[in-house]
Amino acid sequence: MLNDCAIIIPVYNEGSVLAEVLQKVATLKCGIICIDDGSADDSAAIIRASKAVLIRHPVNAGQGAALQTGIEYALQFPTCKYFVTFDADGQHSIEDVRNMLSIIKAEKLDVVLGSRFLGSAHKIGNKKKLLLKAAIAFTNAFSKVQLTDTHNGLRVFNRAFAQALDIRMPDMAHASEIIDKLGRGNWQYKEVPVTIQYDAYSRSKGQSMFNSFNILFDLLLQRRSKR
Repeated sequence: MLNDCAIIIPVYNEGSVLAEVLQKVATLKCGIICIDDGSADDSAAIIRASKAVLIRHPVNAGQGAALQTGIEYALQFPTCKYFVTFDADGQHSIEDVRNMLSIIKAEKLDVVLGSRFLGSAHKIGNKKKLLLKAAIAFTNAFSKVQLTDTHNGLRVFNRAFAQALDIRMPDMAHASEIIDKLGRGNWQYKEVPVTIQYDAYSRSKGQSMFNSFNILFDLLLQRRSKR
């Protein structure tokens, strides 16, 4: 049984930081759903030892697929009204989640999106910033929304938006796919400032320039298929 909110955490070989992340997330008093996306390390054992629900993908299917699995699991529980996507690498702030949950409830919104460019991104590298800015420009150009941060993994949305989501892009392109869904419906949304704490570990998990071009190519193919 889940509470009125579910924290959905895709996990892929995050064993070195995962226990600390889950300990912090547990203070939110929400249900925690971890999708072990084919990890080869001890991530699954760490999840089992925590208060989180463990769902395992037998092979690595990508973050988009892991999020969709977690959303579908949480939707089985009628008490779950709010869904939070949260990265497993320790870069997100628990206080930001509390604030975003308060905002979505108080303002009766469908989606609240975290923006590091309205807030702060500690120790972000120039290359990372360049890639993010390019992704923002692309997503805004091909969607009906204008955002300051389109690839932030910290999001809160209500049950109606969760039911409408059908994430098909398995890799990091899912972030643009979610924004595309947002632009195609009459959803009420808001961006809020958040803090992203980069360190050597979280930076090592980032996207390469080559993979960013692959994501762009996948998105263009998906858009052609929708015509």
